Amino acid sequence: MPVTTADKCAAFKKMHESGCFILPNPFDVGSARALQQLGFKALASTSAGFAWSIGKADNRVTVDDVVTHLTALCAAVDLPVNADFEGGFAVEPDKVATNVARGVRTGVAGLSIEDSTGDAAKPLYDFNLAVERVKAAHKAIDADDGGVLLTGRCEAFLWGRNDLNLVIERLQAYSAAGANCLYAPGIKTREEIAAVVKAVHPKPVNLLIGASGPSLQEAADLGVRRISVGGSLARAAWAGFMKAACEMAEQGTFTGLAHGYPGGELNKMFK
Repeated sequence: MPVTTADKCAAFKKMHESGCFILPNPFDVGSARALQQLGFKALASTSAGFAWSIGKADNRVTVDDVVTHLTALCAAVDLPVNADFEGGFAVEPDKVATNVARGVRTGVAGLSIEDSTGDAAKPLYDFNLAVERVKAAHKAIDADDGGVLLTGRCEAFLWGRNDLNLVIERLQAYSAAGANCLYAPGIKTREEIAAVVKAVHPKPVNLLIGASGPSLQEAADLGVRRISVGGSLARAAWAGFMKAACEMAEQGTFTGLAHGYPGGELNKMFK
């Protein structure tokens, strides 16, 4: 029996009720199918990983690019997909709502909205505007009545604003504005993680982990509900590609190709 979007949304919501799970970030259809084969129960898109896969820098893709990408990811796997929807591809709340409605129609089970402006001089939207943007996203999701889970993101730590009180104030406001899950990428210490979990309880918290951080069990012990890895899997894939390609370009040798994943195994996975 085909897995419907409603099935995916219900399963995704259930996953947030207890325990902690890994939400890995594929960057294309192939990597999404591979992660499903490995037994993961849900996936999340990555703005950076996707952008690199189409030859663009992070935060330089369009809403049309992302909607097409999300539609392909959701159709390719039977798992719930959470959309990294950046800042909603608009500033004004009503335009964020319009774009979120488009995102919801791709078949995603979750969608995140962040509060970063992209301007280093003023990296976060003003508090009230940031809250209104989350409210608008929530309203658009609610109008669809499909059960898509909304994640509110505070990007302060990623922009060097390491003010935990600011982050908590914003996450609590995003929760009140309708966010079902809260996310502050960049927090790392046990004390920071525990403080965020406590501040937004009983809403679930997403934790970003790159090359280092707590284990799944350690994050669960801190009360985290899910762990995502952002563009880290994409960067790992690019590392192997660039190492082998640079060797060919600079030395005219091909030893790096010996470390590739077996083609026969890939064919088995994708048959």
